[in-house]
Amino acid sequence: MVAAIPRGHRPAQAPSGILSAMCRNIRILHHFDPPTTEDEIRAAALQFVRKVSGAQKPPVGSEAAFERAIAEVTRSTKKLLDALPSRGPARTREGERARAKARWQAREARVIVARGAARGSAR
Repeated sequence: MVAAIPRGHRPAQAPSGILSAMCRNIRILHHFDPPTTEDEIRAAALQFVRKVSGAQKPPVGSEAAFERAIAEVTRSTKKLLDALPSRGPARTREGERARAKARWQAREARVIVARGAARGSAR
């Protein structure tokens, strides 16, 4: 089963040619001040495993496999973050929230304009 992509969202083109939508719940974790915590890394791993499995919680009898996958993704993510070089000033959580709010306001403005244009062409 393929999940429907919400109207107005453009899916990303994967290298394999398969279209996929970006999961908005997984956040950037690299180069933060204060540094990314183990809990933040595990939360991102949990979101990844949920997205890949298509399950909000593990199916009955698969809890151990679900937890193992979360632990493996957490370990791999930590290794990756530790290996990446830091470039430029460190991100802050407040700065990321402000950027996300600005993106949301821009998106909201585009929707309002698009709705107005659609109403105008329907007349």
